[in-house]
Amino acid sequence: MPDTLIFVDIPADNPSAAAKFYSEVFGWRNDPKPEGLYHRMVPGGQFRNPDGTDSEIGNLHIGIFKADNARPHPQPEGVAPRALSHEGRKPRVWLLIGDDDTPERILTEAVARGATELWRDHYWSTFNGYNHAFMDPWGNEILLWGKAGSDPAIPDHYTRE
Repeated sequence: MPDTLIFVDIPADNPSAAAKFYSEVFGWRNDPKPEGLYHRMVPGGQFRNPDGTDSEIGNLHIGIFKADNARPHPQPEGVAPRALSHEGRKPRVWLLIGDDDTPERILTEAVARGATELWRDHYWSTFNGYNHAFMDPWGNEILLWGKAGSDPAIPDHYTRE
């Protein structure tokens, strides 16, 4: 059995505000552990079986940690660095757009709450998906993935690779 990915954490200087942002943009439940220091964002729902029914496996969660004192850590003061990284390459978080949602709604809601739209309307043939991206107010890059289907009709204005 391989090791299993269970969580991805993103930094914020204000985890409470970041949790509110993600709750409002994506509808995720905010589970503070404790408030202001670490927030577990629970998207809800289950992974789907091949036939489209819910499996017994719950969707992955994302954590939001306080950048100046990332927990857990054996030392009470945590470990450096203690500042957000807005420049340079860093991990990216990919989110699958729900069947009842749109990238336009998500990007509009994110930008209205302080995010920066990075790009939209791109088709990536390698994985057969429509992609869009924004940077949240804390410098985290969020990529949106839309399923293209078995015979995709790629709009003319989309960039492609």
